[in-house]
Amino acid sequence: MLAFLGAIICIIASVHPAGTAAPAAAAADNDSAAAALLPADKGLGALHGPAEALASAGPRLPGGPPPPLFSRFVCTPLSAECPATGTGTGPAAGPGPEELLALRSAAAQLRRTALEQKERIRMDQETIRELTGKLSRCEGGLRTPPAAAAPPAAAGLRAAPRPGTMGHPPDEPPAVRELEEAVRALQDRIDRIEQELPARANGSVPTAPALARDALHTKMEQLEEQLLSKILTLQKERQAASTDRSQQQHNIEKELNSLQNRVTELEHGPPGYNPPDAFKVTIPVQNNYMYARMKKSLPELYAFTICMWLKSKALAGLGTPFSYSVPSQANEIVLLEWGTNPLELLINDKVAQLPLSLKDKAWHHVCVAWTTRDGKWSAYQDGEQRGAGENLASWHSIKPQGIIILGQEQDTLGGRFDATQAFVGELAQFGVWDHMLAPAEILALANCTSHLQGNVIQWDDQAVEVFGGASKGAFAACEEGRKA
Repeated sequence: MLAFLGAIICIIASVHPAGTAAPAAAAADNDSAAAALLPADKGLGALHGPAEALASAGPRLPGGPPPPLFSRFVCTPLSAECPATGTGTGPAAGPGPEELLALRSAAAQLRRTALEQKERIRMDQETIRELTGKLSRCEGGLRTPPAAAAPPAAAGLRAAPRPGTMGHPPDEPPAVRELEEAVRALQDRIDRIEQELPARANGSVPTAPALARDALHTKMEQLEEQLLSKILTLQKERQAASTDRSQQQHNIEKELNSLQNRVTELEHGPPGYNPPDAFKVTIPVQNNYMYARMKKSLPELYAFTICMWLKSKALAGLGTPFSYSVPSQANEIVLLEWGTNPLELLINDKVAQLPLSLKDKAWHHVCVAWTTRDGKWSAYQDGEQRGAGENLASWHSIKPQGIIILGQEQDTLGGRFDATQAFVGELAQFGVWDHMLAPAEILALANCTSHLQGNVIQWDDQAVEVFGGASKGAFAACEEGRKA
């Protein structure tokens, strides 16, 4: 029985740090072994040595648990023989009550010591976690307190001598050595990072990364201001270019026309249009830059009659003999035949189809008349009325201050021509009246028995400009009409 208890006590005591081992004398029998292992008057002192050796093993941390103690425990081998059971009355008959009480006390004390050691290991692990967090902050570039302000527990773990390690390092438990090495490695890394951090004067000196960030931010702000200024300048230049583009194009075309007229005059001599309306405008090619322009505009009208001589050379579709555009409406008055569509009269973008046939490449006299009252309209070809209707832009008044273009359809005021809608051929005797002419008056104009001029727009050499290669030539209305 005593041999079994002695073995258990040796196993429990091996997990507790011990002081200097007390020698135990080997005994020849079980009674002498138990007496040598646990003397009744010494208790735990026989296992762990005198209390003075434990107290002087190492310094204690202020306010913390006692420092870890490390030593070797020496177990005295016991005899394998057990006394014979019986009813003997000698001293070897069995342990007395005092010895059993001492054994129970020793076992309880060993259990408490094991629990205290476990708590100590737990506190060491918490300290390691604290040092690991501190190391992470230092490596992240955060400001770390000086090494002198390290927690007392960390300093104690690093600097405090280990009781019982002097002279017996090989006998330390492996878990304790691993804890020591981990703590030392963490502390060395912390010291190295603290030495590499730049010195700070009262925390007001910015670090190099902060200075670099500030300089980069300032540079980006300067670049953004320069980019915004450049964008505003480009927008202003674009607006100015858009405003001047139409005027520049008009001036260029006017110069080209002057040069072409000059070349024509040098080649054939100055044209002698007598009377001034005895000329025609020729547009030889279908494109978006050859046209003629009337210098005079229209007043506000509530009725009109527009007449002209024309000769188309288009293969398909008449194109646009004339168009009148105002700032608020590009299709204020348009005469248009586009593609396979019939000839159309547009007033304020409202459409009426005209039953006229002008594709035989011959001269024809054409008139269209309209009044705002009920939107009545009529169309004439060679002096004969070919069509009439009503509800074409009823009660609409023709807006003033527009532009009259011969040979092109305007998508904007005075420009944005479409080559597929251009007129190809010859035009003459374009005139505008502010009322609907009588059928007899229109017939007289077509038969050359009347020389009635428009009271709003007259056909005059000085009132017509040609652009882009369009040209003027002599024209005798009656002679040309008879030839046709």
